[in-house]
Amino acid sequence: MEQLILAINPGSTSTKVSLFDQGMEVTTQTIRHTTEEISQFSRIHNQKDFRKQLILEFLVKQNITVADLLAVVGRGGLLKPIPGGTYLVGADMLADLKEEKFGSHASNLGARLAYEIAQVADLPAYIVDPVVVDELIPLARISGLKGIERRSVAHALNQKAVARKVLAQQNKAYEESTAIVVHMGGGTSIGAHLNGKMIDIVNGLDGEGPYTPERTGGLPLMDFSEKMVTEKWTLAQAKKIIAGKGGVYSYLQETDLRKVIEQMQAGDQEARYVLEGMCYQVAKGIGEMATVLKGNVDVIILTGGVSFAEFIVESIQDSVSWIAPVEVVPGEMEMEALAEGALRVIQGKETAKEYTK
Repeated sequence: MEQLILAINPGSTSTKVSLFDQGMEVTTQTIRHTTEEISQFSRIHNQKDFRKQLILEFLVKQNITVADLLAVVGRGGLLKPIPGGTYLVGADMLADLKEEKFGSHASNLGARLAYEIAQVADLPAYIVDPVVVDELIPLARISGLKGIERRSVAHALNQKAVARKVLAQQNKAYEESTAIVVHMGGGTSIGAHLNGKMIDIVNGLDGEGPYTPERTGGLPLMDFSEKMVTEKWTLAQAKKIIAGKGGVYSYLQETDLRKVIEQMQAGDQEARYVLEGMCYQVAKGIGEMATVLKGNVDVIILTGGVSFAEFIVESIQDSVSWIAPVEVVPGEMEMEALAEGALRVIQGKETAKEYTK
């Protein structure tokens, strides 16, 4: 008998839906939304019914009804900082997401869509490890300037999922192990995982750590401050440079690392220099997290889209393999991670957490 879980991952221009049977993906579809379709809605939360109808149509095409499901799980959105885990969608969570209390993002629709679809057959609805997962130890919060505190913002869903997967392959439990996980994409996050918690993180979203295809990473603060004043940048302009026009793009006017690697292989020495610099900084970030774990590291995991690039992976491995064995899990396993989080609760391996205001 099938034991189906529906996973929903809303993005800015798409809604990805997948069906899983006991943790194994049965089918998946990325429903694309045109600019015209999205632009008719003044706010993200107004897109809910539009996307919900498309998801229900997906189920119809699979000859599946909501009553055939065990549960529905959605991508977690911008909520208050919370520990990792699987959360039952409830009234407080829905209210905060609808009000956009902690920010506006397409992922805010994940819990709301999961809840409304689940309600059709009185099923449980869950979210798993949203981007706001915060398990930092107190010392990790100190920034160096009173009034500013370091935040935990990371690819928590994929970080925790790949850590669980790799450690299970080594017959180790995530809750009893240590790992450094590096998610490399448009932004890079580097997490120190200790006994099931992400106790420190290099937060690429806020401009920490290594530069990436499009982000500056940590910059010399005095020089950047002086440039802001000289160029008369607004805060919005500075943010766009830090999180969109920095990194590899600022040097080569290119964010597609496949093209940059092609340039390097064709003899472009600047392209090689910039790529090697990025790998150098990622390796430094890994070394930093190794000190957080006091050198006791079971495994280093490289994941995210950039980890498909052999040159980058090999360069980082060459610098850090002395710390711990390096495993590579290219891409992301977010849909699988959502389904697995719900399945752990259904099977009694984990207790669903409750979100409260």
